[in-house]
Amino acid sequence: MLLMTLDQLRVYVAVAERQHVTRAAEALNLAQSAASAAIAALEAQHGAKLFHRVGRGITLTEAGALFLVEARAVLARAEAAELVLSELGGLKRGTLAVRASQTIASYWLPRHLVAFRRAHPGIDIRLTIGNTAQVAAAVHEGSAELGFVEGPVEDPVLTSRPVARDQMVIVVGPDHPWAERGDLKPGELVDTEWVLRESGSGTRSVFEEALAGFGVPVGSLRVTLELPSNEAVRAAVEAGMGATAISASVAAPSLEAGLLHQVRLALPERGFHVLSHSERHQSRAANTLLEMIAGHW
Repeated sequence: MLLMTLDQLRVYVAVAERQHVTRAAEALNLAQSAASAAIAALEAQHGAKLFHRVGRGITLTEAGALFLVEARAVLARAEAAELVLSELGGLKRGTLAVRASQTIASYWLPRHLVAFRRAHPGIDIRLTIGNTAQVAAAVHEGSAELGFVEGPVEDPVLTSRPVARDQMVIVVGPDHPWAERGDLKPGELVDTEWVLRESGSGTRSVFEEALAGFGVPVGSLRVTLELPSNEAVRAAVEAGMGATAISASVAAPSLEAGLLHQVRLALPERGFHVLSHSERHQSRAANTLLEMIAGHW
């Protein structure tokens, strides 16, 4: 079945409003034969007579009058759709879906989102939080356009670009034996209990990579608690449960308050990365947010 086109509807409305094919064709900058062909095609495709031909003039049939109402409505909706696209291109309206890991969403990303919203108040940002594995899955399946993670991601359809650097630190509570220690040797990491984020989190992955670099087997650590958020991990260690490795940004308030102490064993810096789907179009809003972030890095 052949479908009518917007061009056919434009011709039809122009002819119906003017009751004259030639004048309608001139208004649309078309040849009269093209306008006549468009009307004839509509009538033939749908088996409906839209105009009475009376001498050299034309008038609408009952079917033609009913169809004129619907044709005008369709063209109005098409124009509205074009306007929306135009406004989206100008960052006047739209929604940007972002997913980020906990550390990034809680401590690094908010200031960038605030700056973006101030510059483009018509764009709504929908931010959801998950660990690195969940963020990567969201970008892969298309429920998020951008994903911000601190751990490595192995997915051939995702593009990963660095956007910031972050320092990991080892911290303990004030009553822990390491609180007043001098330099700690990597081999001593196995001598205490550990509270860590869950497997799949970027914080956990980066710490395990650091352990491998120190020559300390991951399985040799006594992990007594695995918790699903930075705040829960921090609170457990503040309460005296062993040691943990977290972002310096997460630890900072507790270090300043004396609730945690930093252990003198340097961990490598880690990168914050943005993920996008290599096979999907990236919106102007997403590009603009990334440009703003790059300007502060």
